[in-house]
Amino acid sequence: MTSRHPDLEAEQAYFDLAHACLDTARERATMATSVFRTGRGGTTQARFEREAMLEAALARLTRLDIGDRSLVFGRIDPAATGERFYIGRVGLWDADHDPIVVDWRAPVAEPFYRATGREPLGLERRRHFASRGSTLLGIEDEFFGDKAAIGLDIADRDFDGSTDGATVPADGSGDGRPVSGALIASLEEARTGRLKDVVATIQGEQDRVIRSELPGVLVVQGGPGTGKTVVALHRAAYLLYTHRFPLESQGVLVVGPNRLFLAYIEQVLPSLGEAGVEQAVLADLLSPAVRVAGLDDETVGRVKGDPRMAGVLRRAVRDRRRPLRRDLVVGFELQRLRITVEQSAEIIDDVSRRSRKHNAGRRLVEEAFFAALAASGRRAADPAEVRDGLSDVIEVREALEWMWPVLTPAHLVNDLYGSRALLRSAGAGRLDDGEIELLHRPRPGHASEVTWSFQDVPVLDEARALLGYRPGHRDEDAVLTYGHIVVDEAQDLSPMELRMIARRSLNGSMSVVGDIAQATGSWAHEDWESVLEGLPDRRPPRRVELTLGYRIPAPAMELANRVLPLAAPGAVPPRTVRTVGDEPRVVSCGGAADQNGSDGSAASLAETLAEVIAQERAEVGEGNVAVIVPDSLHEGLRADLRDRSVVFGGPGRAGLEQQVTLVPVRLVKGLEVDAAVVVEPARIVAEECQGVRSLYVALTRATKRVTVVHAEPLPDVLAEPQEAPRIDGQTLPYGRGRGPSGP
Repeated sequence: MTSRHPDLEAEQAYFDLAHACLDTARERATMATSVFRTGRGGTTQARFEREAMLEAALARLTRLDIGDRSLVFGRIDPAATGERFYIGRVGLWDADHDPIVVDWRAPVAEPFYRATGREPLGLERRRHFASRGSTLLGIEDEFFGDKAAIGLDIADRDFDGSTDGATVPADGSGDGRPVSGALIASLEEARTGRLKDVVATIQGEQDRVIRSELPGVLVVQGGPGTGKTVVALHRAAYLLYTHRFPLESQGVLVVGPNRLFLAYIEQVLPSLGEAGVEQAVLADLLSPAVRVAGLDDETVGRVKGDPRMAGVLRRAVRDRRRPLRRDLVVGFELQRLRITVEQSAEIIDDVSRRSRKHNAGRRLVEEAFFAALAASGRRAADPAEVRDGLSDVIEVREALEWMWPVLTPAHLVNDLYGSRALLRSAGAGRLDDGEIELLHRPRPGHASEVTWSFQDVPVLDEARALLGYRPGHRDEDAVLTYGHIVVDEAQDLSPMELRMIARRSLNGSMSVVGDIAQATGSWAHEDWESVLEGLPDRRPPRRVELTLGYRIPAPAMELANRVLPLAAPGAVPPRTVRTVGDEPRVVSCGGAADQNGSDGSAASLAETLAEVIAQERAEVGEGNVAVIVPDSLHEGLRADLRDRSVVFGGPGRAGLEQQVTLVPVRLVKGLEVDAAVVVEPARIVAEECQGVRSLYVALTRATKRVTVVHAEPLPDVLAEPQEAPRIDGQTLPYGRGRGPSGP
């Protein structure tokens, strides 16, 4: 029976005080914004200072807007000091400037996340609060040092919050103590299709990553459910707090693998009070902007992501610098001016040596061009007058465009892809005939008509790096750099994509997170060394590994771990803290599915899937369900499920909006849902370039339930032990049945 904690009333009174301070801080920030907005006039310096103070007041107001999230979630009591520090989302002070709430990122809050029985970090007690708005619902205490034995009786009682017996392994990764009830409660919450912050339940090994130093590249390897994504986002918030200057002016960038992923994570940083962080896919970073949609075939993507493309593009730029094919003769005043083929070649060679960026060289070419024309007459002419008089002559404009055209990345790459001759010239010694054919495509009439693929993005960016900005288009063509970059799912990035990201780094400071076992793209990496080759190396990289899995229950992780040795031989799976959970199910619909997921001789895949979806919705209540399918079945199953009146949504910019989402396997990485229904795992293995790894990703998306639905034979790795049989329309848990005909 739940007991009432003896400190509940006193702590509620403190909660009331904290929320009163929050209201006061909001009022002051609102008043400050009004004052700074109404002020006008003054010197330039005064206006600049007023705008800076207004910006600071608005930022403070944003951080104070915590909505219905918990303001205070913990308390630490240092031993033998009589002090208490309340840990929360934002720092607050009373009228006497005494701290009421300590920001979770402050150094004094570190023991709240790091203290263990072995290393209490000076604490005698850590207290977790469960609250809704300003109402305190429960208290959970942990005691350290001399008070640990005294506190055992209190800690064992349930004061409106307890654990389910899960423990952190006592082997150096933790101290063997029970996982806090606050953590278990957060893990058991229904998913909404949006990632939430975990500021109240950050674990020790996660906190060490979050508070790691700013300089250099930090690589975070983490298996499914270890929280690597949310840790990376909390790290961004921590760095902005700790290094507000200079990061606030330099900027922080978060790079995600796709727009579905960005929609999934977009609320985390604003919920932590950091709304100014840019979150983008690589296509969003292109300058100038182009239309990007769709994916190339993986063989094409492999070529476009190859580092050899950098050399191909350098040669492609040089190929656009061409001597005149014949001497140019133009009339100027009463004489004829001439520039020879040899002179044009000398101009190109000279400017090529002097100019680092192609487009910047155009001005030098024009200067030398008109100087040569001016010197060719019977009497000397002023080059500036020659330029003024001839710059609009069509023959002169055509000659300059032939010799040294001003190019956008889209123009350069569109012309390159559209010409086998240009591809052969640029790719000589780098690309074979098959790779040239993969890159070649019919050339549209104009580059502005092209819709580029996501694999084209780093190619276009490489072209931008070689071309520079166009004259008169500096702002439009400018490439932004950032003081810190967070890169998620980095194990899938091609060398060209890594080069693109490295160009955005102002100082080499990055947090790179991922899981080698989940590398599934056309450029899936086998180790982090190959990833680091494409990133800044101003400092030696630091590497850490998250070893504890929080999201996935042990039964589901056991199923996924059957696939792991094939997905990543030698990889060590994360150790799950959730030792109990629903057993995975394997459901057979008894017939072979065709490309549309239909079967006329037995229960069709779509019919079985509709039944399973209904069952999973009932099991998860308000939670969400992801139906993860091979690409070849996506369109057909979407139509079939609609015919059966199944209500579901699809992946999009707004994320997983519906309770049930039908999502291709290649888009599901990084997401988490309450229940995952994995359809036709054999097709996933056969169709994806990293099929076994893609299956591993699909099997590790759920926080509660995993169901495998198939008509085709299961992959060998899942076929043993015997798949769960169907008995009178029921499906037994995975591995619990003796055969297809009964127990």
